[in-house]
Amino acid sequence: MSLSPATLVTSERAWQACLARLQTEPRFGIDLEANSMYAYRERVCLIQISIPTQDYIVDPLAIENLDGLGQLIANWDVEKIFHAAEYDLMLLKRQYDWQCANLFDTMWAARILGYERYGLGNLLQELYGVAQNKKHQKANWCKRPLTPDLLKYAQLDTHYLLALRDQLAAELAAQNRWQEAQEIFAEQTQVSANHQTFDPDGFWAISGAYDLPRPQQAVLKALYAFRDQQAERSNQPLFKVMSDRTLLEIAQSCPTTLRELHAVYGMSEGQVRRYGRELLPLVAEAQQAEPPRFPKRNHRPPEDVVNRYDKLHTWRKEKAQARGVESDVILSRDSLWALAHQNPQTREELAGIERLGEWRRYTYGPEILKLLQNHTGG
Repeated sequence: MSLSPATLVTSERAWQACLARLQTEPRFGIDLEANSMYAYRERVCLIQISIPTQDYIVDPLAIENLDGLGQLIANWDVEKIFHAAEYDLMLLKRQYDWQCANLFDTMWAARILGYERYGLGNLLQELYGVAQNKKHQKANWCKRPLTPDLLKYAQLDTHYLLALRDQLAAELAAQNRWQEAQEIFAEQTQVSANHQTFDPDGFWAISGAYDLPRPQQAVLKALYAFRDQQAERSNQPLFKVMSDRTLLEIAQSCPTTLRELHAVYGMSEGQVRRYGRELLPLVAEAQQAEPPRFPKRNHRPPEDVVNRYDKLHTWRKEKAQARGVESDVILSRDSLWALAHQNPQTREELAGIERLGEWRRYTYGPEILKLLQNHTGG
């Protein structure tokens, strides 16, 4: 496979030239690379953009103002082609406060069509005979300079998106799935910024936290906060400081010496050297602290709601199997719960459920109403 080199955009002048070209296009393919495996809070490290005649690789670390791209992403008259857009759109919302309009998501298009393997690498291999080099999947995209191999890998993420979009769009139209796809694409643009603020009670989510004796739960809470502080200070992801399992085992064993600490799963020589002299007094002090309050448990929904959900869940599974797609293509789990809670009995009441788009209400509404009308009790 031979590709013309992408245009690397690393200056304000080059970006303005790129932007001027993009502003003449009715659509473009776009992808992001971030550094989630290398930073406390990930950020956008690279933006790849493809139009029919050119691939661009934009360096957001080198360009101060990318507002023009945000305006294009928000422009309803310009189609944005992503593959698996949700995470990228969340990053753009959080870092730049950009909101996407007019999305075509090639991953969701493939899922709607019943493709069993819908990763971009799978689709490129199957449809175009193009193989991606998987060794670059875990690259540190904020490290500079970027090697030619990394740039080529990044270019492949968008180079074929326009052709892939057209092929999948034709299949959607042929199968009368275009309106369904447009509804799902619109739903995918409704992302939250997800600012990832630290929750001191997040330690309860660690497997095994509830099984600890109460004093050791206090130790786990203190360790959880300590790990976050160290990760932020060194700008590392949490797992590179200490794993959840390591935190749990320290809380279980409550080591009092560096030798005992070194015996804990996941504690390397380097970690003991970096953190040991802070961890040991922290563990000792936390054992004397007041045990943490248990989080409020979500109340189990009323039995009639659970029964309706189960009925809807079974209906969705059967519908998906008959069509040869995964269940959430039919309806999301959140949609099922909304239906179970609100229990619409008429078309008017069904229209009041925000999670159901117009296409789904028209297509599945009669079946949903019939199922709920036949299941009025617990």
